[in-house]
Parts: sequence; C-alpha cells; structure tokens
Amino acid sequence: QLQLVESGGGLVQPGGSLTLSCTASGFTLDHYTIAWFRQAPGKEREGVSCRSNSGGSTYYTDSVRGRFTISADNAKNTVYLQMNTLKPEDTGVYYCAAARALGDPKMMLSVGRWDYWGKGTLVTVSR
Repeated sequence: QLQLVESGGGLVQPGGSLTLSCTASGFTLDHYTIAWFRQAPGKEREGVSCRSNSGGSTYYTDSVRGRFTISADNAKNTVYLQMNTLKPEDTGVYYCAAARALGDPKMMLSVGRWDYWGKGTLVTVSR
C-alpha cells in the first residue's frame, strides 16, 4: 500500500519548536519531489517547503524561510520539517505530499501535481 503518514504535530508556545515527520510506505521518498503544505482554519492550503528528489535543492515560502528546514533520512524513508521560532500564524494542519514529477522546487510548490498526500498533522501555536 502506497501511503504517506505525518506525525509530530502538537501544541507549542510561540517561539517554540516542533519537528514534523513524513514517512512513506510502498515507495522510496528519495526518488520523489517532496513538499509540506499547511492549511490554517478558514484559509486555503498553502505550500510551505519543497525538496527536490535526492535533496539537491529546496525552497521555502517567504513566511517560513530562515525558520523552517526540510530534510530527509533515506534509511528511514522519512522527510522532516524542522520548525523553529514558531508563531501563532503557523497554526494549521500540515500535510506532506510526494510527486513523481521532478522539477524546480519553487515551481513544484506553486503548480506541481502531487501523486500522494498524507492525512495531515495538526500544529497549534498558542499560549
């Protein structure tokens, strides 16, 4: 069964950190373009970060650049999103997605077609 499973969400205070995980089963993540998206309550889903296959290049949306880092552990078939200096506006459900298509991460995050999606993990940044 081909699937992505996110974990690591939770409640954190502003300024805190969380690391989200996205583990694939049934396929090798390193062969795919991987992205993290989020959807805040009442808002549309937005792209947060994207990693090209084999990690050759990455992209971050302006609001998280310098605070979030996307990385991978191929042995665990898992991609991570390290989130530091969290803000209340980072609150939302975070989804990972994988695409067979290979391309510029910025372009993929904007208009890419994603073949697999996880079910999401909730991140709440609040006092």
